[in-house]
Amino acid sequence: MPRYRLLIEYDGRPFHGFQAQADLPSVQGSLERAVKKFCGEDLRVGAAGRTDTGVHATGQVVHVDLTKDWPAETVRNALNFHLMPDPVSVLSAEVAVGDWHSRFSATGRRYLYRILNRMSPPALDQGRVWHVKKPLDAQAMHDAAQVLVGHHDFTTFRDLACQAKSPVKTLDVANVRREGDEVLLEFASRSFLHRQVRSMTGTIAEVGVGRWTKADVEAALAARDRKACGPVAPAEGLYLTGVAY
Repeated sequence: MPRYRLLIEYDGRPFHGFQAQADLPSVQGSLERAVKKFCGEDLRVGAAGRTDTGVHATGQVVHVDLTKDWPAETVRNALNFHLMPDPVSVLSAEVAVGDWHSRFSATGRRYLYRILNRMSPPALDQGRVWHVKKPLDAQAMHDAAQVLVGHHDFTTFRDLACQAKSPVKTLDVANVRREGDEVLLEFASRSFLHRQVRSMTGTIAEVGVGRWTKADVEAALAARDRKACGPVAPAEGLYLTGVAY
């Protein structure tokens, strides 16, 4: 039974997250319906990570186990045909080697958060950025974000519904930069807690508008208390951009 490794992108706006749910649209559900239409197989699609409702992806990795050996290009093209009109696209497909698994073989995940920082609302990117009108100090945000880099107990930035066994994670990258009207936040880690990126982003944004300081972020992290977290950033600005293996 060949396993296919797929790199996909999707617009998260019409979906209730990646994970399949009864009677609700999901990215996983769209992929599984496309497989069914392509080769008649009912199966479960595996993924490197489960994104929440409204979260997007430009570099999500999934796998499918098919009973027939199809050329990888055929799998890619057929799934893209049957995925229409859902905003999900298979960018590449290849036959997986050995016991490779989209989730358990992953050694890192990377996320991007986009903030549109101007007075005027987005027209073309509505639902794809967080619109913040008040000017943001990107350098102050970057400096404060460095407090979070390293091996920490991230309880403060962990959603109460998180099912991870431990709140302890190692954050490898937390970069903030401005590009024109956008402030971009990049995070990388082997794995993240539920809503950790959005929680960190919302807290760092408080520094950007001047309501918090770097010391406040450090105190919030040290508190190990969800109540110490700043506002959680909305889902629409978040993108899963890459998975390392």
